[in-house]
Amino acid sequence: MTFEATTSIRVRYAETDAMGIVHHAVYPIWMELGRSDFLRELGQSYAEWERQGVLMSVADLQVKFRAPARYDEQVQVRTQLLEVNRRKLTFVYTIYREGTRLAEGRTVHVVTGPDGRARTLPEDLLRFVRSRLPALAELPGALPG
Repeated sequence: MTFEATTSIRVRYAETDAMGIVHHAVYPIWMELGRSDFLRELGQSYAEWERQGVLMSVADLQVKFRAPARYDEQVQVRTQLLEVNRRKLTFVYTIYREGTRLAEGRTVHVVTGPDGRARTLPEDLLRFVRSRLPALAELPGALPG
């Protein structure tokens, strides 16, 4: 079984465009909310990682749109961690409304330090993620041996 976090969001008027639908630039923001909630529900917030000098710089972001969201609708962002290793983390997202899939996304994050240079994920954080996501240990190449 894969751990996932679900974030509920009420679409704000400011997030819509002239056509009355959520602007495409909003979806990465919702994905960030989902990612933050995911880590918090896992047991440590991203703010805690930052205080330890561990940052996750976005290296790749993809969104595939399937259906529009509109003002005042309640949408959910389902977030899962697909891959983690010492240098990167890959999250996947499904954004939906009442069972209708609105968008799917994926982000790849490179582990960096406060100076923006690539780093490795500290062993204690790698163990922390591994201990809470045992299904990832079974994926080839997802976690170092």
